[in-house]
Amino acid sequence: MKVVALIKQTPDTAELPKVSVDEARSGQIQTTMVINPWDEFAAEEAIQLADRLGATSVAISMGRPDQTDALKHALAMGIQSAVLVDEAVAAEGDEWTAAEALAQAIRLQGDDVQIVLAGKMSVDGNSGLIHVGVACKLGWSLLVNVTRIAEVADGRITVERSFEGGQEVVQVPLPVVISVAKEINEPRYPSFMGIRKANRAQIPVLGKDEIPISPAPPRARWENLRKPEQRTVQVKIIQGATPQEKAAGLVDALLAEKVI
Repeated sequence: MKVVALIKQTPDTAELPKVSVDEARSGQIQTTMVINPWDEFAAEEAIQLADRLGATSVAISMGRPDQTDALKHALAMGIQSAVLVDEAVAAEGDEWTAAEALAQAIRLQGDDVQIVLAGKMSVDGNSGLIHVGVACKLGWSLLVNVTRIAEVADGRITVERSFEGGQEVVQVPLPVVISVAKEINEPRYPSFMGIRKANRAQIPVLGKDEIPISPAPPRARWENLRKPEQRTVQVKIIQGATPQEKAAGLVDALLAEKVI
């Protein structure tokens, strides 16, 4: 059996104050890139499941050929192998196209892939659509907000998942796509030896030859990305001998500015 963890490389939210826009590269955002925090829970669960079931764990991500930091982080955590899907495969496409590319990458891992794990969403897009699209493209069952994988046996998986107001136990046949909640585990820190091993790893890249798809035009796209215009703000202190005088002065100032 193989367990796949879907990984995305996203901007480091701790570095957001340092984000800049590179005007020379069509307004591309420049910042530190890391593994999507939600996907760390998926990677950790893939490692634990592989240990429990004697399975093989694989991390799959989509991005530019040089965007391997997230996959190397997963390898350093303990994922056994990693695959990168060149984002050019889904160029000019949207989440639906990305889901098709990832689904094909999963199929290329062989028929023994039975469980695909994903984070709840990504911190850059926040759509939460990719794992839904992947399940659709694969034709597999989909489980969301899973907080515990209780059992995998006899071709079926039993999980606990949360919903508004409580928890429920669900059992479905394999294969399955699962989006995990943060309550499912505590992601481990990569070990020093794991980091060294991951840095030496050669991660195969799947391109258009391996994943031939025809992206549909996206329904929405980001255009003319630029810095917001700088705004100047003036502060006016309302003077008065009493609270009543200050309140009256504030009302007069708001009326003058046509705020009220």
